[in-house]
Amino acid sequence: MATTRLLLGFHAVASRLRQRAATVREVYLDAARRDARALDLARTAKACGVRVVEVDGARLDGMAGGGRHQGVIAVADAVDLAVSLDDVLDAVTGAPLILVLDGVTDPHNLGACLRTADAAGVHAVIAPKDRAVGLNATVIKVASGAADTVPYITVTNLARALRELKERDIRVIGADEGGSMRHDAPGLAGPLAWVLGAEGEGLRRLTRETCDELRAIPMAGAIQSLNVSVAAGVCLFEAVRQRSA
Repeated sequence: MATTRLLLGFHAVASRLRQRAATVREVYLDAARRDARALDLARTAKACGVRVVEVDGARLDGMAGGGRHQGVIAVADAVDLAVSLDDVLDAVTGAPLILVLDGVTDPHNLGACLRTADAAGVHAVIAPKDRAVGLNATVIKVASGAADTVPYITVTNLARALRELKERDIRVIGADEGGSMRHDAPGLAGPLAWVLGAEGEGLRRLTRETCDELRAIPMAGAIQSLNVSVAAGVCLFEAVRQRSA
């Protein structure tokens, strides 16, 4: 039997219904909600052949385990978008664009990074198994559907994964405040992996040393660093800009 997970909130549930309705087993909806958004989601689910169960808010709170559900939770099959990094890279046509996250443990940050990665056309997000939050319900909700579109691949040894990328002629560039180049310097149009660390700690030493080069986002104010999802957006969309040019 397939492994199931809970999808919390309207964006996550609606996205799964839109993209992979056959994987949704049931939708639990707050019986007190009679607004247009709730009614529309219920109609969509029923049109897809998915059972809608009306329950009280207390039951949804218990199912969510403290997560914000907005009055809707779906039970759905877990979707594995890729078995391995090789699977992803073998399927890419054109220049790969990869996001590597080193030490992101906050589910809201990971969810936002996945959403940013989807918007930028990233082919996969890579993270270490022992220093990553994983795809829990909060991540999936914040990602607003991107957890179903961007492969999230965890690896046992991040430095080894970076070396494997380099062996495939993918430039590995770390975003680091000590970088000798600006993030928007030329050279981002080809096969590329941006590597970002968590707020505060940044990139680990071995990760930093494994990168081909380090680039810094110039900071004009008093704040010395950006939220990782914001930094990911800055770096990824600069690569998108250079590619489109």
